Amino acid sequence: MLHSDPNWPRASAWLAGDCYADAATLLTVLGAPLNSSITPGQCDLAPNAFRTALQRFSSYDVAHDADLRSIKVTDLGDLNLANLRPEEALEPITIAMRQPSAKGAVVLLGGDNGITRPGVHGFGGDLAKCGLITFDAHFDLRDLDGGFHNGNPVRALLADGLPGENIVQIGIQSFVNSQAYTQIARDANIAFTTVEQVHAAGIEEVVNLALGSLSEKVDQMYGGCDLEVWDRAYAPATPGSRPGGLLPWQLRKAVYMCGKHPKVKAIDFVEVDPTKDIASVTVLAATACLLSFASGLLAR
Repeated sequence: MLHSDPNWPRASAWLAGDCYADAATLLTVLGAPLNSSITPGQCDLAPNAFRTALQRFSSYDVAHDADLRSIKVTDLGDLNLANLRPEEALEPITIAMRQPSAKGAVVLLGGDNGITRPGVHGFGGDLAKCGLITFDAHFDLRDLDGGFHNGNPVRALLADGLPGENIVQIGIQSFVNSQAYTQIARDANIAFTTVEQVHAAGIEEVVNLALGSLSEKVDQMYGGCDLEVWDRAYAPATPGSRPGGLLPWQLRKAVYMCGKHPKVKAIDFVEVDPTKDIASVTVLAATACLLSFASGLLAR
C-alpha cells in the first residue's frame, strides 16, 4: 500500500482528477495500445504501465516551480485496438483525437509507432498546414509495399500528402538506418539531425530551431516520441534502442519545450514493451517525459 502524505501529492492522483478548483483544462490523455510491430512484443501493455508509474512521481516540477495540479487533465482510458492492423486503427484513433478541447493538447500513450500516422490525421484539415517533429533513432521511411507497420509511419504520411518540408526528425542514428531510406528523406526535403549533431549543438538549440522553422509554415504541430531514440542503457524495454542515443534528460527538455510551444497540439510516446524492462528504467524515464510535457503546457 502506498504511503499517504498530503504534502507530497502524487502524479497518479493528478491524472485521476486531483487538481486545483480553478485549474484550466489543458490536457487530454488517451491510451492507444496498438501492437503490430515488425518486432514482436507487448507494447500494448505500455499505457497502463505509464499510469502505474505515475504513482512514483509527484505533481511538482521544481525546475520550473510548476504544480501540475494547475492543469485539469482528462484521462479517456484506452482505445480498443486489440488485434487491429495499423490501417484498421486509423479511424478509431483519428476520431478519438478530434474529441478533446482544442484549447490544450493531447497525449497519446502507445502502443507502437504505428499510432503516429493516425495521430497526425487526428488534427483534421489540410496536411499541408500540419507539422511533424519526431524524436527517433529511425527515419521510419520503410517501403509501403508490405503494408503499414511501425517502421513506415513517416513514409505513409508522405504518401498521404504531408509535405516533407513539414517534417523534422531529431536523434537519427547510424547503423540503424540505410542509405536508401536516408536518400528518401533527403529527396523529400525532410530536415533531420543526427544524434551526434544533437550532442554537439545541444538539445535546446536543436529543438528551438526545429520548432521555429516549423511554426513559420504550419498551423499545428505533432510530436512523435519513439523512445528508441534513447541510449540503450536507459531504454532496455524498447526493441530498437542502441548505444549512443539521447539521454533521458535531453528528451525531457525537448518535450518540455514542445509543451510550451502553442502550436504543438499533440504528442505521443511509443515503442515501450514493459515485459522487457529492467527495474522499470524505461517506463519511469518515459513517464517523466509525459510529466515534463505537461509542465511545458503550464508555461504557455
